[in-house]
Amino acid sequence: MTRMTLMTITGVAVLSALAAGCSTDSVANNATQGTRPAANTNAAIANTAAANSAHAQTGDETPAQVKSALPDAQSFTTQHKDVPQNAIADIEKDTGGKVPGTDHHSYLAFSTGGGTRKQIGAATVVKADGKDLVIVYENKDGSPYIKEVKADGVPAPFLAQFAGKGHDDKFAFGTEIKANGVDEAAAKAITTAVKVDVLTMQALYGKAHTH
Repeated sequence: MTRMTLMTITGVAVLSALAAGCSTDSVANNATQGTRPAANTNAAIANTAAANSAHAQTGDETPAQVKSALPDAQSFTTQHKDVPQNAIADIEKDTGGKVPGTDHHSYLAFSTGGGTRKQIGAATVVKADGKDLVIVYENKDGSPYIKEVKADGVPAPFLAQFAGKGHDDKFAFGTEIKANGVDEAAAKAITTAVKVDVLTMQALYGKAHTH
């Protein structure tokens, strides 16, 4: 009886140990399985954050001269828009100049004053006579108008003539726009480039209207 009792006890002990082992493995497996979704979720969040961060770095594309021309802006958004071929034909016909490319870049400036994010202006960078011109725009009745034009090495009195001009305004060199201390060839090139950009901005962002 003693030997049988010992065998029974031993058998029960072994079964108990196996049951405990199975239970432990099950818990471990469950724990492991439970952590996998969390790891995957964390990885997904990290990847999404990285992607969003990369996508949100539009301000990095903003040229320094644009930021300088719009000092009150806390942030910028870069806009890339394709200029339609029919618009290019019309612009070149109206100005006698050339649209520099179909991919037009503009930089929208935003302020967060008062806790509200609002657009305070826009700017483009135009090349003419080997110089970078920063054209700052404001909105009037749904159309972009020039607020000011800035360029290093170009006299301010010449650039000031463009202020307030929109797509409906005439500003040809020699009539509305005078040289004002700028070489005539350079002044003509700058005037044409500014006019081309004004018409391009109207084609891309302006409110449709009839004349």
